[in-house]
Amino acid sequence: MKIVIALGGNALRKKGEGFDFDTHYENAYLTFSNLADAGIFSDEFKVCITHGNGPQVGMEFMKNFWSKDKFPIFPLDSLTASTQGWIGYIFERALRKVFKERGIKREVIAIITLVEVDKNDPSLKNPTKPIGEFLSEKEAKELSILTGLPVKMDSNRGWRFVVGSPYPKRVLNAKIINTLVEMGIVVIAVGGGGIPVDKDLNGVPAVIDKDLASSLLAKEINANEFIILTEVPEVYINFGKPNQKSLKSVGISDLERFLKEGHFAPGSMEPKIRAVIEFVKNGNGKALITSPEHLKEALKGERGTWVLH
Repeated sequence: MKIVIALGGNALRKKGEGFDFDTHYENAYLTFSNLADAGIFSDEFKVCITHGNGPQVGMEFMKNFWSKDKFPIFPLDSLTASTQGWIGYIFERALRKVFKERGIKREVIAIITLVEVDKNDPSLKNPTKPIGEFLSEKEAKELSILTGLPVKMDSNRGWRFVVGSPYPKRVLNAKIINTLVEMGIVVIAVGGGGIPVDKDLNGVPAVIDKDLASSLLAKEINANEFIILTEVPEVYINFGKPNQKSLKSVGISDLERFLKEGHFAPGSMEPKIRAVIEFVKNGNGKALITSPEHLKEALKGERGTWVLH
């Protein structure tokens, strides 16, 4: 069973927590402990793990901006590469610790991953992808003037910087990722949605949606299952309303209808829904959305939202 698991931001840092290294590491260790409890690292599964980097690439950007008088500001694509490196280090170290403690005889490797996008993608002219920490309206607008980057309200949770998020067309490292996964090595890849480059291998100043990029990778390596781990145990329609309802198992046609009806918040659940639809429609398997803490139950069909043809 070949699976791609896309980890949400809570795998590294929960809302309100600091950006310090230890916080990221402790959350990663807890996440991988939950995955181990669910049996993900047994011989039954060939595993590729992907992750986002929205808050982290925003932190890297702000560090660059505030030190601009002493050091040059690096382009946004290079900051994704930077976060892939240190998040990959955290993940690999945490995974190796979990493997050692549980006697799991598997290797793990983190791969810097490039993803091809169209340099003329419409999203680059109308940025909507949130990055960085949540800010107050006053902070956001002041920093927007200073940086020249637009800011927007993100799902009523606060103000954030927004950048272009072009559609991923091809994972350049897919073949080597698949080779390693087939060997039984746990691969950490497509960090932050991958480093965006155009067809001529020029860097593109953007941040690719990690769920769409992970869905693309899952298709390219012919995965049997695509799993998105996020903050909620399953997907809901009418979320937060008296008639809220969880979806345990849903077909593509129904899920597309719920999407059109506006049940899923942009910048939050909506991209995850689009990603699982993409995989199930164009791949050879099924998809699951749940939380790390409920993965074991979800694999038994007791929790989570399974998306089927």
